Amino acid sequence: MAIKDIKIVKTEILSDNWYTLKKVTYQYSKPDGTVQQQSREAYDRGNGAVILLYNTSTQTVILTRQFRIPTYINGNESGMLIEACAGLLDQDSPHDCIRRETEEETGYQIKEAKKIFEAYMSPGSVTEILHFFIAEYTNNMKVGDGGGLEEEEEHIEILEINIEEALHMIDTGEIKDGKTIMLLQYIRLKNIL
Repeated sequence: MAIKDIKIVKTEILSDNWYTLKKVTYQYSKPDGTVQQQSREAYDRGNGAVILLYNTSTQTVILTRQFRIPTYINGNESGMLIEACAGLLDQDSPHDCIRRETEEETGYQIKEAKKIFEAYMSPGSVTEILHFFIAEYTNNMKVGDGGGLEEEEEHIEILEINIEEALHMIDTGEIKDGKTIMLLQYIRLKNIL
């Protein structure tokens, strides 16, 4: 079913606290020509980038663990989530963002990041498009402790995990983050590790 003639009728700001929550009222023409009007909420947090660091000689990946309040209030008893390194673009390009976030969160200074795809992670309610990257790392790329930025109140634990163990952690439910699962499966499907 193709819709056409989409028209935004009204946009209301419901919250502008951390990011922006809008109520958007819109109209569109259905294939039979009738016009339908709907209202939906859309959460605009900007776009982001995510990266999976992998080491071919050790068959390991770098992941992070940090507290995520939305998971805590939805049944994650500890609130801790294992994830691939990620961040919001702000004013940066996806490549600049992911290089910056990689160093801040993991302490690794990557030379080259390969963009593999883009994806909307929750298109029913969130505007964000996520840029997915992979990059090979070696021990000599470690230039800092990582752990995130103090001024952003980040407390990030860095994990170096064997790829087989990481994939098993998806099966056991230890890894539940969608972007991380997609990247780990990409690495396996493409026979990178």
